[in-house]
Amino acid sequence: MDADEIAAGRARWQARYDAARKRDADFTTLSGMTVDPVYGPPEGVPYPGFERIGWPGEFPYTRGLYPTGYRGRTWTIRQFAGFGNAQQTNERYKMILGAGGGGLSVAFDMPTLMGRDSDDPQSLGEVGHCGVAVDSAADMEVLFDGIDLAGVTTSMTISGPAVPVFCMYLVAAERQGADLSTLDGTLQTDIFKEYIAQKEWLFDPEPHLRLIGDLMEYCAREIPRYKPLSVSGYHIREAGSTAAQELAYTLADGFGYVELGLSRGLDVNVFAPGLSFFFDSHVDFFEEIAKFRAARRIWARWLRDVYGATSEKAQWLRFHTQTAGVSLTAQQPVNNVVRTAVEALAAVLGGTNSLHTNALDETLALPTDESAEIALRTQQVLMEETGVVNVADPLGGSWYVEALTDKIEAEAEEIFARIRQLGGEGPHQIGPMTSGILRGIEDGWFTGHIAESAFVYQQALEKGDKRIVGVNCHTGTVAKDLEILRISHEVELEQRRVLAERKAGRDDAAVKAAVQRMVEVSRTGENMIPAMLDAVRAEATLGEICDALRAEWGVYREPARF
Repeated sequence: MDADEIAAGRARWQARYDAARKRDADFTTLSGMTVDPVYGPPEGVPYPGFERIGWPGEFPYTRGLYPTGYRGRTWTIRQFAGFGNAQQTNERYKMILGAGGGGLSVAFDMPTLMGRDSDDPQSLGEVGHCGVAVDSAADMEVLFDGIDLAGVTTSMTISGPAVPVFCMYLVAAERQGADLSTLDGTLQTDIFKEYIAQKEWLFDPEPHLRLIGDLMEYCAREIPRYKPLSVSGYHIREAGSTAAQELAYTLADGFGYVELGLSRGLDVNVFAPGLSFFFDSHVDFFEEIAKFRAARRIWARWLRDVYGATSEKAQWLRFHTQTAGVSLTAQQPVNNVVRTAVEALAAVLGGTNSLHTNALDETLALPTDESAEIALRTQQVLMEETGVVNVADPLGGSWYVEALTDKIEAEAEEIFARIRQLGGEGPHQIGPMTSGILRGIEDGWFTGHIAESAFVYQQALEKGDKRIVGVNCHTGTVAKDLEILRISHEVELEQRRVLAERKAGRDDAAVKAAVQRMVEVSRTGENMIPAMLDAVRAEATLGEICDALRAEWGVYREPARF
């Protein structure tokens, strides 16, 4: 790019920056030195390839979505929390919000994630242990008691039974008196990554995609600010993928959901802004920053050039980040505070829109109040003390970071081409990327490549080529054992008792009629969300709704592979 084009881009950026709202804050260094909101090539100097880097708030968004960077608004501190019953988790949420958290992120227990009630025999011993138990809309009411759902953004990390859980969230907001059309938040819903990595599915892929398509239509029409899909790379990376695989598999899944929306006749400029992303921030500092920058650039280009998006918001890749749980160690767990801080800083320098920082004890148990506060304060120290919010994309133009960004992007593009080849050359019912993803799931292509990457890394650890402090080097310590949070068996007994009371006190005939009506709608082309909402309003439980759909659609069994 020649000097005149760079100067014209800077002028465009300056005009947008001047017109944008900025926070009332001190944007000088600790010593009082004034810094510019963004930096670029020296005036009058050409920079070959600068169109791939650009300016903040301008296509291809390598340097961020907004001309002001974090001067306009900082990332949302969104701490992931959930344990025990709804009342216990509600208390943790109020602690997070009271301590300065900006949004909530719900962790559900395993029975809920699998669409089963707390009194299901398969739930025995699992209720409330890895997240909060939610059996019905009544639990969702307790979960958000005293928290204005119309005034706080809420993320829910659940995919298989995401749609009925979302309906419970809507009914809880309805019972608070909220205007549902104004709700803002994010639902994960990403079923592709379940088959690829996390394994929390209910049905075959096609019925799940039917539900997701209905949800996309419903939100686009009724709740325009709500994001019905958070495409997740986090679990792919935690399963052992490389950074480039995490990026490529995640964005390919996102392209699949774009194809799903287009196949439903939806306008890409309307529904694409409702897609958000969820990435892992691992401990290799510069690789992660490059990954996030490449992600924005790839998404913007594909949405514009492949899927025809013309609006800026439809080309934006907005993402939440969580620090890498798999990087935490049970040995010398206090070291995890340092790892988490480095990972959080990488996410911030990569331009994340919201962030969760893991607690030091999460490799051993759910976090205690004290460790959860340390995790929250880690973000606040970065935000308030370090000056990283003062300049947009401060590493832009770094030879190393730009080379890494280009390399990760090139690796991702190679993977996209291979996925599309998996789908074959014939007609595609939803779209070519979707066909490739479905074939890759069926053939074990994704899981095989992730397993291979995980094996290579584990070999490097065992040889000592890769080092983890406290694990295979610097293993001596004076640290004492941590006090960890333990979930009492009484939580499960109490949850089952409350569930039995609720079932006894409801109108069973109304429940059965509403669930049957939902099943009947599933046999038509009608949108299933309104009928599912009616079942939830009647206090049908998550298990009852999911069991009715299991009976209709069957249960997915992963093929055995050797």
